[in-house]
Amino acid sequence: MTMEHWEKIAAAQKMQNFIHENLKEPITLKMLASTVDYSPWYAAKIFKEILEKPPFEYIRAVRLSEAAAVIQKNDHKRIIDVAFDFVFDSHEGFTRAFTKEFGLSPRRYRESYPPVKMFIPQRAWDYYLRKQKGESDMTEKNNTVFIQVVERPKRKLILKRGIKASHYFEYCEEVGCDIWDILSGIKEALYEPIGLWLPENMRPEGTSVYAQGVEVSCDYSGSVPAGFEMIDLDPCKWMVFQGPPYDDAKFETAIGELWEVMKTYKPELYGFEWADEDAPRFQLAPMGYRGYIEGRPVRELKK
Repeated sequence: MTMEHWEKIAAAQKMQNFIHENLKEPITLKMLASTVDYSPWYAAKIFKEILEKPPFEYIRAVRLSEAAAVIQKNDHKRIIDVAFDFVFDSHEGFTRAFTKEFGLSPRRYRESYPPVKMFIPQRAWDYYLRKQKGESDMTEKNNTVFIQVVERPKRKLILKRGIKASHYFEYCEEVGCDIWDILSGIKEALYEPIGLWLPENMRPEGTSVYAQGVEVSCDYSGSVPAGFEMIDLDPCKWMVFQGPPYDDAKFETAIGELWEVMKTYKPELYGFEWADEDAPRFQLAPMGYRGYIEGRPVRELKK
């Protein structure tokens, strides 16, 4: 790597640090350029070259993802206050930007917290280290996968267990393929049904690793379908991975590619560690238009 490239990475890192330190303040291109003593035009060029987004597209993506996290964690905070916190001039402007970024309004997001394509940026220095290790192929794959950490409160899970099943196809052979339809009929569900890989501490003897279920609130008082059971789930955090859209006929390939990314992903780089005993690992129904989605439990590293 040439000295010139080294200097570009260092400059991009300085600008990136400035953005994250001042995310809730107005940021101009002149401010960014002044952190590296380059002209605004050249600073913007370097930023895009290293971080693959123009500065203001990057800033907007980070602000919107941070705002989505605030909305998720603070049920009582007004949307307009979140908008002002992240330097949006109006409720309308924030709603338009949020909807364009995530495909639904902030209000609808607060109602159900569906998985959305959060923008989790890569540090400029991480880019350098991957290049040094010759991991360009994996970098390209990771750039197509969106990752977010989702915090879930205490809730209940209605599920149907198998016997020995370790994945979906074995599960269907054991219990049939109509479980999803039954779960979809539970109107009080917090969101769509999920496939589950249950940790050992959630599996009674003689039951399967893989199951299917749906989450409901702690005060759920509806019926539980025959042959199903309801268990309590403690609060947890999931790291949710969402792959790119794909042809529905190639769903197995899409799942395999996402698993490859998850296998090598290091949550420690972002302050987390895998916590597989805290909650089930889950998958959503493979649907090509939204990309394959899977989540694995994590906990924050102690500082």
